[in-house]
Amino acid sequence: MAENADLVEWPKKDKRRFLHVVYRVGDLDRTIQFYTECFGMKVLRKRDVPEEKYSNAFLGFGPETSNFVVELTYNYGVSSYDIGTGFGHFAISTQDVSKMVEAVRAKGGNVTREPGPVKGGGSVIAFVKDPDGYTFELIQRGPTPEPLCQVMLRVGDLDRAIKFYEKALGMRLLRRIERPEYKYTIGMMGYAEEYESIVLELTYNYGVTEYTKGNAYAQIAIGTDDVYKSAEVVKIANQELGGKITREAGPLPGLGTKIASFLDPDGWKTVLVDNEDFLKELE
Repeated sequence: MAENADLVEWPKKDKRRFLHVVYRVGDLDRTIQFYTECFGMKVLRKRDVPEEKYSNAFLGFGPETSNFVVELTYNYGVSSYDIGTGFGHFAISTQDVSKMVEAVRAKGGNVTREPGPVKGGGSVIAFVKDPDGYTFELIQRGPTPEPLCQVMLRVGDLDRAIKFYEKALGMRLLRRIERPEYKYTIGMMGYAEEYESIVLELTYNYGVTEYTKGNAYAQIAIGTDDVYKSAEVVKIANQELGGKITREAGPLPGLGTKIASFLDPDGWKTVLVDNEDFLKELE
């Protein structure tokens, strides 16, 4: 039991951070153009893996050594994907939502909610869709070191999901928002304060316990100092709350980067990546 107790404390001592979110797009150049011209992201690196018939591009608002970024995957010959009902949105904070919305509109993007105050709140937001149909919430805020500020996923049991991310990944519940008038509740999970870093926004819609995953959104990657120990903690949370390990901790063939991957109780995938190996990959 003592070993178990020690393991459960490990995520709080570990150097955790959100590295990137991975999802699939039907045309890499089209998405890169949209994200750079409309959102102001920068292309950080690209790689083409012809023997496995896919290409990746990493984009964000700062270097991968410090910032959360998107990893776009293009699979040769696949031009569209099903986003499903479970994936919610990504969010970008900007000092001028209206200006960003105009940039999106000028590039032929789809504005699904015009800029304006949030229902029952003061912050100005808008919603737009990228060329593949992924939704982005644009939030008006002051300057921040991390403009790519949210990944929103829908869950069937919010208390279970919060407990899982606390226990399995050592995240903190930063904020819980109850909106009974709109029949939903939100839990904001993360490793640092909401206005200075990326958060995982978990949404529970009253009475909805299951969602379709589609084949578009893939996973979030999180850095750890010890993939093996971190995976053992996840297994304890899996036993108690659900979900499962999908790849045991170990080095990736070819690359050597140590990773482990797992599903949460709702079937959302996370990949744990060794911090030192990740930095070596960036060199």
